[in-house]
Amino acid sequence: MQLDGNDHQVTRFHILHGGKGCCLNILPVEEVLDYYMIYYKASFPLPERQDILDMMEHRNPFRLQYGFAPAHPVSLSDKVQYMMTAWEEQGPLEQFHVKSLFYQFVYELLWQIHNRRVPTIKPDLIAQMKYYMQEHYAEPITMDLLAELMDTSPRHLSRLFKRQTGHSPIDFVIQIRMNKAKELLLATNATLQEIAKAVGYPDGYYLAKMFKKYMGIAPIRYRKQHASPNVPSTVARLGIVEDETSLYIDNDYHNQHMFEEELLMYRSRKTPLAITLLLCLTLLLSACSTGGAGSPSANEGTGKSTNQVEANSSNPTATTSQTKTVTTIKGDIEVPVNPQRIVVLYLMGDLLALGVNPVGISSVEEGAAFASELDGVTSLGAFKPDPEAVTALNPDLIIVTNEEIYEGLKKIAPTVYIPYDLAVEERMKLLGEILGKEGQAQEMLDNFRKKVEQSKEKLKQAGILDKTATIMESNKGSMAVMTGLGYGRGSQIIYQYLGMKAPEVLQREIENARNDATSKDVSYEVLHEYVGDYIFRSSFEGMIDLSNNTIWNNLPAVKEGRLIDMSFGLFFYNDIYSLDKQLDFIVDSLLKTVD
Repeated sequence: MQLDGNDHQVTRFHILHGGKGCCLNILPVEEVLDYYMIYYKASFPLPERQDILDMMEHRNPFRLQYGFAPAHPVSLSDKVQYMMTAWEEQGPLEQFHVKSLFYQFVYELLWQIHNRRVPTIKPDLIAQMKYYMQEHYAEPITMDLLAELMDTSPRHLSRLFKRQTGHSPIDFVIQIRMNKAKELLLATNATLQEIAKAVGYPDGYYLAKMFKKYMGIAPIRYRKQHASPNVPSTVARLGIVEDETSLYIDNDYHNQHMFEEELLMYRSRKTPLAITLLLCLTLLLSACSTGGAGSPSANEGTGKSTNQVEANSSNPTATTSQTKTVTTIKGDIEVPVNPQRIVVLYLMGDLLALGVNPVGISSVEEGAAFASELDGVTSLGAFKPDPEAVTALNPDLIIVTNEEIYEGLKKIAPTVYIPYDLAVEERMKLLGEILGKEGQAQEMLDNFRKKVEQSKEKLKQAGILDKTATIMESNKGSMAVMTGLGYGRGSQIIYQYLGMKAPEVLQREIENARNDATSKDVSYEVLHEYVGDYIFRSSFEGMIDLSNNTIWNNLPAVKEGRLIDMSFGLFFYNDIYSLDKQLDFIVDSLLKTVD
């Protein structure tokens, strides 16, 4: 049997406990398996005691998961059978009897758990969410529904999901639906209307719109391009769910893709005249201002000299616009000399540091150093942006860090691919060349290096610079320890720029990994071997609570006040703007430990 993917080998009598929202898989090796499943709801009479509320907040016993073979199974088995017999009679007195039997069962169960010291674990809420969404993608799914299933708040659950997966819940559901739609398009001859109903959308028109928005191609065209000659003639190979109209996640806490115009589609397919006229006017203005696709010219990669002058249809008021050729990992790219409308993904801090304000960006992690600077700027999502949304911004330059995204956007406007793991110094010099801010980029790098040296001197004078440091992040049942400079979480500042060392066993791994994004899970029993004089812990809402963990609290760095919690959002990025703020935070926090 499995509880949220955790295996329990079951022989003869066995007891499993899982909290609300858990996923139970039963995989019998024999044809016959007898089992009882008891559902119960725990509540406290008012007024609730504060100590009970504190316990429920940090370690809710009704959500813990465990499994064991009881030492005295017959006593437990008898009580369950008596409960079943009384429950089937359904009288009020029998139901009262069931409750009394249940209390006896719980007492016997807890007594055996206490005497055998059965280990327990907290449930994996994100795994439960994923499983539920994968099983119920064709049904209406709301954050309120998921929060009720997981027995937590919608805001907390949404943030926790994004923190651990990098996706918002709505993006996860949409991706499931798009993948299922692709399967049905290729494996069946089902109509768009039938596929729409199967994956949770109200009609074929809405599916087509969503499919093109997220996959970059119309569904019928996708079917033609990827069709196999052996597609069955009937809707048979893949199941089509029952006809039911569904909306996807209604998430008030993320500014997601359920626009008002999309909601109108559920009410009426007839567009009011005023909206039709507005749409026509918008298209007319767009046609006048956009012109060509803005893709790199035919001279791209030929090695022509910079500062070329050519006609530029994207600006109806000017007849010429200066361009120049820059060398990138994708070859020579022709870009505007003075770009005015830049779309940038993930490197927002680098542009802000150079005094450039983009018109479109990827989602900003909460708590990022530059979050307030980008209020009001169009967000294109955390991952693959919608090409239509990018086109609507009428960019004259696009900067991306993902090769796949580069291929999808390069036809919209001149697009530069800069790998995210490129060293900061190389990246800033390249951006300086692209944006015509070479001098400013060099000055910024010089100032940052000077600040690093000043910071090192402060730490040296305080007797801290030669101390060891460990960077870690709480996991379920273990601790993730950073073993590479590319993982973020402050590793570049602490190990690379300040030059602090990790404990010997960890330092060897860091030197071998260098700029790789690596970490390793370390159990609490051996955690002391990896802990340095200082602990830098990545902190975020919903992280594992260690306040009652004896092993953790007995670590010297924790006991003696050398534990420094770092905001996940502040240390998520490695742009020059963020690194500068991270340096300030780390140095100030270290110096406070010796005040």
